[in-house]
Amino acid sequence: MAPLSSAVSLFNGERTVVVLFLTRILFCIPKSLYYESLGLCLLAFAGLFIEISAENSTSLNQFKSRPGASSGILLGAVTLPSVMLSRLIQLSRAVESKDIGPQELDYLIVQYWAVSATCFGVLLFLCCLIRHSTNATSFSRFRRSHGTEISLLYTAVYVAVCCFSLARQSNFGSPLAMKLFWVFCHGLAAVKLIQHFLHTFPSCASIGEALLVTSGLVLYFGDMTAYTLAKLNTFLISPELLSEQYGFKRSEIITIIQGFVISLLVFPVFYGFFLRIYHQLSGWISPQTHAAEEMDSKVIESSLLFYASLMVTLVVIAPAWMQFVQGFHHHPLLWILNFVFEEPLKRLALCIYWVTVICASVLRFYNISKSSKIERILLRKYYHLVAVLMFSPALIFQSTFLDLAFGAALAVFLILEIVRVWKIWPLGKHINQFMNAFTDHRDSELLIVSHFSLLLGCALPKWLSTDFNDRPLAPFAGILSLGIGDTMASMVGYKYGVLRWSKAGKKTIEGTAAGITSILAACSVLLPLLASTGFIISQHWISLLIAVTVSGLLEAYTAQLDNAFIPVVFYSLLCL
Repeated sequence: MAPLSSAVSLFNGERTVVVLFLTRILFCIPKSLYYESLGLCLLAFAGLFIEISAENSTSLNQFKSRPGASSGILLGAVTLPSVMLSRLIQLSRAVESKDIGPQELDYLIVQYWAVSATCFGVLLFLCCLIRHSTNATSFSRFRRSHGTEISLLYTAVYVAVCCFSLARQSNFGSPLAMKLFWVFCHGLAAVKLIQHFLHTFPSCASIGEALLVTSGLVLYFGDMTAYTLAKLNTFLISPELLSEQYGFKRSEIITIIQGFVISLLVFPVFYGFFLRIYHQLSGWISPQTHAAEEMDSKVIESSLLFYASLMVTLVVIAPAWMQFVQGFHHHPLLWILNFVFEEPLKRLALCIYWVTVICASVLRFYNISKSSKIERILLRKYYHLVAVLMFSPALIFQSTFLDLAFGAALAVFLILEIVRVWKIWPLGKHINQFMNAFTDHRDSELLIVSHFSLLLGCALPKWLSTDFNDRPLAPFAGILSLGIGDTMASMVGYKYGVLRWSKAGKKTIEGTAAGITSILAACSVLLPLLASTGFIISQHWISLLIAVTVSGLLEAYTAQLDNAFIPVVFYSLLCL
């Protein structure tokens, strides 16, 4: 009984829900994706082992993770690979029905192994840190003595599975070697990036949350790099690495979003570099000034340099890349204006509606946050309801325009956060004061992520469903799980919750039941509405019930940032 009880104790609520989530995906795997499913299993076992080992060691304490959160290594390691695998299952149905060509599926398989390698590489890095810990337990020392052989064998099995999977799309030789090198580069970049992220932003994220962000960024940057190299037509990229549809004929909106978002993500690095050079030059030219006057002058000069650099980046550098890879006949900003005015009545009216809702809700909730004693968590859930009001009509009637709007909103959020973090005059102080009115324990003074997680939680399911989607509810995964389910769970649990899922947690059974019920009720209204607008309904209620229940249980048990994980987990289950 002792070994059995010990094994059961290893599976806490979060790990159990993750196992259920993976089991549901693996249950739907077709035979053609056998190697990919085996790769996910290997990744999951490695994530579980590292997470349990991390609990028995203090070697990962060098990374100051977010207070109050568990490591979340297992959940962070399997989330994005599971999303890609669910997408592969969806596209495999499309290939069988000949709705798409096999090239699109082949490219997504490379993308799947790229994101899987990012997670596996980080797990290997964490394993090395834990194994070389100086304060390990006796069980850990036993693992350390045999850890090198086991790790090498496990890695060899993982690489072999990856090779067999990629070899099905290409002959052994140069194309396969190029794909493996491409996948390896993703893993190496992820290890470097997650170290930089955790050291630069201490106490802002758990290791699992940092792994989710890292794997997503590496995949996004890698896709942009491959897209650019394909246009350069160099020998560095194999013709089989990029399919024609994904490498050359992607939509203008995807290119515009990718160009602006990545430009803004790398902008602080280059701005900091140029700022140091500017300060050295200005300090050498005019050293004789009063300290206070010099400080004020440098703040203003640095801010002016910031705005000028930002303008050049958004108007010149990013559009230049877009025109190179996409071949715009006009400046991309002019293309955006033309796109909006293609249907001026619908799209301009939608913009006016969004601005009205945002202004009314922000003014109302900001005043409440200053004068009322309402719980901060409930105040934040009102913004989830605002997201439902804003995005649902656009997703039904103007889904393509919503893709662009999500990208524009993300760009604005990035600019505001850069201004706040760098304390850019004169807006930085006011933005920081305003944003702090809506923060909670999951945010820090260094980095505020709640608004990013809410926006991306709603946007990612829609962006992932752009090319092909035979599950009409999949694009609504973020709106349903965050805007309706999470909101109702919090409100009902806060007011009426009595039975808690765990002694240490705050989540209640009543809240979870309310969240699940509210999503099912929303789906019962949404599905007939989608059918009336021309969507072919192919969503089975049993699959929907499983997806809603698993995502609801994850919201109840996880100590991670639920806005980041629940929408993509729910999306993965809806695609099956």
